Amino acid sequence: MKLNKSIILAAAVAFGLHAHADPELPNIFGDHMVLQQKHKNPVWGWAAPGESITVVIGRQNKSTKADSKGNWTVKLDPLPAGGPYQMVVKGKSTVTYNDVLVGEVWVCSGQSNMRWTVAGSDDADIESLSANYPNLRIITLPNVGTQEPQKNFDGAWSAVTPDSVKSFSAVGYYFGRVIHKSLNVPVGLINNAWGGSAAEAWVKRDVLEADPRYKELMATWKKTEESYDHDKVMAAYQAKRAKWQEQVKKARAAKKPLPRAPRAPRNPLAGQHRPGNLYAGCLQPIIGYGIKGTIWYQGESNASRGEQYGHLFPLMIEHWRDEWQQGDFS
Repeated sequence: MKLNKSIILAAAVAFGLHAHADPELPNIFGDHMVLQQKHKNPVWGWAAPGESITVVIGRQNKSTKADSKGNWTVKLDPLPAGGPYQMVVKGKSTVTYNDVLVGEVWVCSGQSNMRWTVAGSDDADIESLSANYPNLRIITLPNVGTQEPQKNFDGAWSAVTPDSVKSFSAVGYYFGRVIHKSLNVPVGLINNAWGGSAAEAWVKRDVLEADPRYKELMATWKKTEESYDHDKVMAAYQAKRAKWQEQVKKARAAKKPLPRAPRAPRNPLAGQHRPGNLYAGCLQPIIGYGIKGTIWYQGESNASRGEQYGHLFPLMIEHWRDEWQQGDFS
């Protein structure tokens, strides 16, 4: 018997909707994670509307119910540095996180100087080979540029090993290593940087639009958003590339120097300069996770607008603190 393809697809989609764990949590929670010490750490996720949720860690047992949209949050009582713990989240099913530590958590953000990896640093071989710190944990967020607030990301916590550290932020790792050795507590590092990013991309769009100091900046971007056609730009690029390939064939036949290939265009609407893009795409999924503070390495992309950066950067700091709702963290 032949089955209708649309029926098969519908069944697959329906199965996918119910195949995931219930409750769900964002990937900032996971095996090997570090929770901020001496802090009422929020734990949040999604479930069926009205579903009862219980979070258990150590001797703590926190319960709540998902709201009408399926969102839920509990706050843990402060925990001292140490571990490992097991954290269990119970709803219609159970989610279990193992090897959970408590210590100092830092967000490492900015542009390429923060994104630059240990593998690309001086003495990379020695640095990576000596990176054996089971209580120093790392996680990296992917670069996602969008105006649509993201709830989750593709990433997972891991302990620092010679292999895992290579692709991690060098500045973040060296900073975390000093904290780990100095305080003798577990440390968690969240790598959330994007090379070439502008400060305004890390700020919520509404905040910038409400401030008259950024009227010109936002007006320029609105023109770009209204006029830019990425499909048209890509079509023009493909035409140039086809022409270039013909030129390469002729140059090789004539044994002449090869012409330079045209550079593939980047979509500014999905990039790291558009106001609000990185707030929505990179920062939103981790806002609220318990942290000690953030380290920031950025400025070059705003260097031509130094006077503006003089108030934009403090605005960004204040904005992040407001969003995190845990006081004036460092």
